[in-house]
Amino acid sequence: MTRGRSSEPIYSTAIIVGRGLFGFWGLKRRVRGVEHVPGTGGAVLAMTHFGYLDFALVEWVTWLANRRRIRFMAKQGAFDKPIVGRLLRGMRHIAVDMTAGAAAYAKAVDALRQGELLGVFPEAGVSSSFTVRGLKTGAVRLAAEAGVPVIPVAVWGGQRLLTKRHRVGFFERFGVPVTFAFGSPVQLSADEDPKVATERLRTSLQGLVDRLQREYPVDGTGAWWQPRSLGGTAPTPEEAAEADAARDRARAAREATS
Repeated sequence: MTRGRSSEPIYSTAIIVGRGLFGFWGLKRRVRGVEHVPGTGGAVLAMTHFGYLDFALVEWVTWLANRRRIRFMAKQGAFDKPIVGRLLRGMRHIAVDMTAGAAAYAKAVDALRQGELLGVFPEAGVSSSFTVRGLKTGAVRLAAEAGVPVIPVAVWGGQRLLTKRHRVGFFERFGVPVTFAFGSPVQLSADEDPKVATERLRTSLQGLVDRLQREYPVDGTGAWWQPRSLGGTAPTPEEAAEADAARDRARAAREATS
């Protein structure tokens, strides 16, 4: 059973607002492979995560293609905020308590079995190097247990709208090309090693990103949003990892003294 076509005023309003914003910015979208998203039934959309708006961008093009809604997994802290939490709950997204993840996992499996599309960022955070990092195994484990496919999704250009450790100027967002690639579904068997399956998923995502980068209509040489390995000035994966670790250490120190 798929519940995604039922009336959901909050989600519908969010989609209208998102379409209005992306239209105001005049984003130039180009989408490849969206036909891999099933018209009905459950699936895990495993997405790259280079910008904070990637979730909304993927929902945007998915909705335009087949009018399906995506349920995203988000940290409990977002649900604890009065206004944001109400919106997230109204859109039936799934809260993840990092100290007790079993409940969120069970809820996500149930949603998939009920025919929902589940959006997951297997890198577990925005990659400020704009490269595909190592993936967590959660996406493939969810899909295997629910008996649904994993669909790799790459987004390129979304980091130019809003991302980590870079303040994007107001006028820089106008007319930005944002490209999407939905890969062939990754079919999983219940007895497959999750680490092996996750590496297959990462290989697929990397291939999609490589293609989007090659075909991107704007030369990124010297640009902050381009990976260092491709001539840009973004942090290297090692520099980004060290910055993330320093942030985590600082946060832990603040919590210890509070």
